[in-house]
Amino acid sequence: MIRISPSVLSADFTRLGEEIRASEQGGCDRFHIDVMDGHFVPNISMGPFVVEAVRSITKLPLETHLMIDRPERYVDTFIRAGADVVIVHQENTPHLHRIVQQVREQGIQIGVALNPGTPAHTLDEVIDELDLVLVMSVNPGFSGQKFIASTLPKMRLLRDTITRKGLACDLEVDGGVNADTAPQIAAAGVNVLVAATAIYKHPQGIAAGIRELRDRAAAQGVRV
Repeated sequence: MIRISPSVLSADFTRLGEEIRASEQGGCDRFHIDVMDGHFVPNISMGPFVVEAVRSITKLPLETHLMIDRPERYVDTFIRAGADVVIVHQENTPHLHRIVQQVREQGIQIGVALNPGTPAHTLDEVIDELDLVLVMSVNPGFSGQKFIASTLPKMRLLRDTITRKGLACDLEVDGGVNADTAPQIAAAGVNVLVAATAIYKHPQGIAAGIRELRDRAAAQGVRV
């Protein structure tokens, strides 16, 4: 029931192929690629060439998380690079419905992320058309931040909405996800966990990090 999406932001890029293969062998379900432009968030990270590189290594689904201004200008580039899911932010485009349609028309899954300070109800007009809702449980921009517990009610509210409407929509969380926070996140109804440090910096290795997260989350008995 619980899916694990390692964020390659914390992978060792001098050994990226090895890290991706180790993640697959460790039982991950997909990969999360954080794209940052230094404008929407205070950091610069990866671009379409990294998506292409990861795509050449794995057949697992790739989530491309666009933490960039006006993502509609770059969506097509990331789709061509191999993204299976495009995630934009409610806060980074003035025409959210338009970009949802732009991605859907290309047969690609679309997700929308909400920053910690953005209410769940801002997705009311588009949630029926989404494949994924991502709750940011840290302010985006850096790996290794502390989980913001006040985002838990938002997760529960979104799970209630998804269930009530009978939507085929994943509920994902990104930020401060680790063995300590995974149980409460899963208990809030989340079914996809994004983790970076907890996987790629785990003292027993990547596979142990994935297994620990899944086991700790699954212990809640969540059914979604």
